[in-house]
Amino acid sequence: MVSRKVAVIGAGAAGLAASRELRREGHAVVVFERSDRVGGVWLYNSNVESDPLGLDPSRAIIHSSLYESLRTNLPREVMGFRDYPFVAQVKDGRDPRRYPHHSEVLHYLEDFANHFGLLELIQFETEVIYVGLLVEEEELKNNWVVRSKKKGEVSSSSVAHDVFDAVVVCCGHFTQPNIAEIPGIDAWPGKQLHSHSYRVPEPFSGQVVLVIGNKASAADISKEICTVAKEVHVASRSTNIIPTKMFGSNNVWHHSMVKCAHEDGTLAFLDGSLVCVDVIVHCTGYKYNFPFLDISNTVTVDDNRVGPLYKHIFPPKLAPGLSFIGIPLMALPIPTFELQSNWVAGVLSGRISLPSEDEMIEDVEAFYFQLKAAAIPKRFTHLLAKKQFDYSDWVSAESGCQPWEQWRKQMYKEGGKNFIARPETYRDEWEDEDLIVQVHETFSQYLLAEVS
Repeated sequence: MVSRKVAVIGAGAAGLAASRELRREGHAVVVFERSDRVGGVWLYNSNVESDPLGLDPSRAIIHSSLYESLRTNLPREVMGFRDYPFVAQVKDGRDPRRYPHHSEVLHYLEDFANHFGLLELIQFETEVIYVGLLVEEEELKNNWVVRSKKKGEVSSSSVAHDVFDAVVVCCGHFTQPNIAEIPGIDAWPGKQLHSHSYRVPEPFSGQVVLVIGNKASAADISKEICTVAKEVHVASRSTNIIPTKMFGSNNVWHHSMVKCAHEDGTLAFLDGSLVCVDVIVHCTGYKYNFPFLDISNTVTVDDNRVGPLYKHIFPPKLAPGLSFIGIPLMALPIPTFELQSNWVAGVLSGRISLPSEDEMIEDVEAFYFQLKAAAIPKRFTHLLAKKQFDYSDWVSAESGCQPWEQWRKQMYKEGGKNFIARPETYRDEWEDEDLIVQVHETFSQYLLAEVS
């Protein structure tokens, strides 16, 4: 097998998974991380950006998108690495709950990095500002140039220049806000922010707030804000909703999407209602953004489709020298990163072969055709959701490793059912005695392997 020099961009969960798998495969790994710690999206920062909508390109970017109270919306057992389970630890500073506080996930990732000796691979406080193919005497090579700078350095002479055999992009996609388009919003006098800049509910005290979105962050944030706000109105893309007061709440209403905004401060909804609103909170997701990539439009982001990517990982024209870990949405994050990383590491070493460039392009085009035939919008290209187990099984088979454990898949499914049955309390009410036993048996096997 071939050992390659590989750059990994980001030391969040995806970057840690990639660096561990790459080193296991015998590659020489350098990880670039702009923060001073591992953790990526799980690093909480109480500060917010100067532009709360994230539209100003000159703003100082804050990469944290966590609100202070955030807890996972997945049970910890299904989130963990296969050989390093995310078990509850009852000691100072740790959160043993099944759906723990975000700080517990950070602890887990730090423990993982320390356990596998990954910190020595990481260049902290180092931001990648350029990634492109090496050009020598006007001829493109198969090597990659990575330019980076240390935090606080601004002179061009301080930019580091390194050459690698391959680059693995693991920088996440929870930094560049996606904002809902509302006709007339420029003349609307209220305030706006994206959930990226939401931390605590107190600033919304006594106000009328509109939360746009129908995923986990919108649910969490609207429940928090309603404890201090005068009213909270929640709008989603659904068009068949009539204005309805949320069950069990005196000051929360559900609406269809906003139709337009008016100069007098009111918002009109497609359901026909009018509400005078003080603040809009956009819980509308994020845009994929790779400003450091200079690859002559070989990979583009079009309506939040990163492409073309073979199986959400490899650009056919640049494979295997460039790959992306963590592009899929609504998929078990860490286990998916682990599988993808194992595949990338094996491809780079020669243990695993990719199809030809033409075959990969044909596969991507067929996938796009299926999405179009099913009337699935382009922005949902990377949404796995119910298809994630088919995807994980395929990647497992391709990379030669075991598929996800059956208990993990079952527990994920039960978690979804529990959320539907108990949307207010699903994190703290669970019926899973059989699943708990299976998880504990898995961890016991891990401990025995460590001892032996």
